[in-house]
Amino acid sequence: MKLGAKYQTIRNHQAHPDSHQCVTDLNLPLSSATMLVPIFTLKLNHKINPRMVAIGKYDGIHPCLTAATQAGKVFIHNPHTRGQRPAAHRLSQSTQDNDISLLNINQAVSCLTAGTLGPNTTGHTLLVGSQTNLLAYDVHDNTDIFYKEVTDGANAIVLGKLGDIQSPLAIIGGNCALQGFDFEGNDRFWTVTGDNVRSLVLCDFTADGKNELLVGSEDFDIRVFREDELVTEMAENETVTSLCHMHGSRFGYALANGTVGVYDRTARYWRIKSKNHAMSIHAFDLNADGVVELITGWSNGKIDARSDRTGEVIFKDNFSSSVAGVVEGDYRMDGQIQLICTSVEGEVRGYLPASKEMKGNLMDASVEQDLIRELSQRKQNLMLELRNYEENAKALPGVSEGESKMGVIPANTQLQTALSVRRATESQRAHIELNISTPNETIIRAVLIFAEGIFEGESHVVHPSAQNLSCCVRVPIIPPKDIPVDLHIKAFVGGKTSTQFHVFEITRQLPRFSMYDLNVDPSAVQPTGKVTFSINDRPQRVVMWLNQNFLLPEGIDSPDITFTALRGGGLLKINMQPSGEITLRTDDIDLAGDLVQSLASFLAIEDLQAEADFPIYFKELRATLTEVDEFHSVHQKLTAAMADHSNYIRNMLVQAEDARLMGDWRNMKKRYIELYDLNRDLINEYKIRSNNHNALLARLKSVNQAIQRAGRLRVGKLKTQVITACRDAIKNNNINALFKIMKAGTASS
Repeated sequence: MKLGAKYQTIRNHQAHPDSHQCVTDLNLPLSSATMLVPIFTLKLNHKINPRMVAIGKYDGIHPCLTAATQAGKVFIHNPHTRGQRPAAHRLSQSTQDNDISLLNINQAVSCLTAGTLGPNTTGHTLLVGSQTNLLAYDVHDNTDIFYKEVTDGANAIVLGKLGDIQSPLAIIGGNCALQGFDFEGNDRFWTVTGDNVRSLVLCDFTADGKNELLVGSEDFDIRVFREDELVTEMAENETVTSLCHMHGSRFGYALANGTVGVYDRTARYWRIKSKNHAMSIHAFDLNADGVVELITGWSNGKIDARSDRTGEVIFKDNFSSSVAGVVEGDYRMDGQIQLICTSVEGEVRGYLPASKEMKGNLMDASVEQDLIRELSQRKQNLMLELRNYEENAKALPGVSEGESKMGVIPANTQLQTALSVRRATESQRAHIELNISTPNETIIRAVLIFAEGIFEGESHVVHPSAQNLSCCVRVPIIPPKDIPVDLHIKAFVGGKTSTQFHVFEITRQLPRFSMYDLNVDPSAVQPTGKVTFSINDRPQRVVMWLNQNFLLPEGIDSPDITFTALRGGGLLKINMQPSGEITLRTDDIDLAGDLVQSLASFLAIEDLQAEADFPIYFKELRATLTEVDEFHSVHQKLTAAMADHSNYIRNMLVQAEDARLMGDWRNMKKRYIELYDLNRDLINEYKIRSNNHNALLARLKSVNQAIQRAGRLRVGKLKTQVITACRDAIKNNNINALFKIMKAGTASS
């Protein structure tokens, strides 16, 4: 039976035939179904903002679908208690639908969630974030629990327990910062991260019985925090837009380029990439096998469920518009949890997990046909490959004229690779040259390279023309940042007149700090920035680290070495004293932090103190802090001026209406002209205030990044102490203490 036919039958049961909502009966039984279909469908008259959907039991009993909609509003759909109108305050009844209440936020909503926040609350708390504020709202009593200003904004939000903190926290991620509030609005958690936060999830990553915080950000990294301590980080190749906990230490992720996948701790199980964008991901056991699947809602309206182990699609359905969010809840109040999917146009569908009869078989006939076609194509390809092998085998016993055309190559043929650093020339940027060659007269017809974050689309093909075929192919590689990259290489190798080729596969790792050259210009400016720390290890271990992370010639046996950075052009000098004191000299504080973290990881150092001084960077930071004070001052003046103008407008409007009622047309016209001028001034002031706010956010981001960079110069608890001390210094407006902490690691030094 086709999915569409069953779906149409269910849709015809309308609960409100006199309205435009076209809602199916939520108590409709699911009987004699042979495949997974929606058990209910809602058509709501409100558009839904992507990634801003939640289910909340605000009275402790009835689940309510909650979503951000247009014009700074949040709608709450509650079909369980019809006829109960909300009180005034923020919450109001929708004029289009009796089951929907509207919460007026009066500014653009950037994230929302619902869950248990207070220790003694009956129902769930609704949490709504914007770029300036966080609202905790009691929907049942229609009251604010707290309303906090958040200077770093709220791009993502998660609610739950973190580490050893006893009370649940509403944790928001914003402008390079993470902040957690308890049920009273107290700031219980704060730390910084590498870039703007886009996604958050709580997960027992380390299997210690306590939740860690997983953070996805715009710098392509997934970071894991044990409270304010960074445990580990995984580098991806695009902005991490969504994270969801699967089970145990396993979690799903989605990237801005259409990639979705699953990690178990730091090991990636699988990933797939689509031309569409993943709008929402959720973990749900749809096929009733006892293990959750990764449910993904896509920008083209597709919903699919994939095995957490293999990424294989086990179910899919389609909306007519982009998916907005995927959640779960007992929306029919029958004791069975449903998977609830929403579209941006306000369509909602609920799915029950598979029955015992359907277990493991959720795909309909059309999907099975697609699978048969795919397997048939694979069979055809394998048959063609087998035929090629058979023809080659026939040609092997004797030497014939067509031997080379059949792809026969010498037995000693192998693929060889070499990496070397190449400086910039007039015609080419600085790069790493990958040399792929064979040791004999064979030629390389084509090379295919897969590498994350290096090439657009993650792959690169080199296909020399027939006139330029040789046994060697050179490929320039330009890593955008200092991360280790695996190069998966496939090469077509054959004779000069071959029409069939052997495929050689090899994997070569590009070291993390490969874009640094040993050849140093004598006239290069010496770096003024440095970081100094001591280790209890032999110089030979540091040399091993250098050889593993840099492209060095053989024979380097001393840790005292100088590089030229091919990206920025500055120098990097590494020096180690017999006492174990290491000094890294560079004007790039990010590079210094990366080197410290890499070396500490290699040597298994848990805690590391360091002294640092980066005069150029600290001078820029001091100027940024001065600008922050100036922008704050301007913000306060503009806010006061707008308040004065608002009061003046109110009085002017009263005077204009009085003049109208008295028939004093001359004065009425005069007042309305003044009102027009005041309104124009207000609009101009708003534009100035908006520009000032954006500039302030940019400066605050720089300050948060500076704190994070200072932390990365240390390791373990000392890193956490530096970050906490820096924040306290900024809170107290003690700039001198801030720079002492960044330099010495403590405020007392």
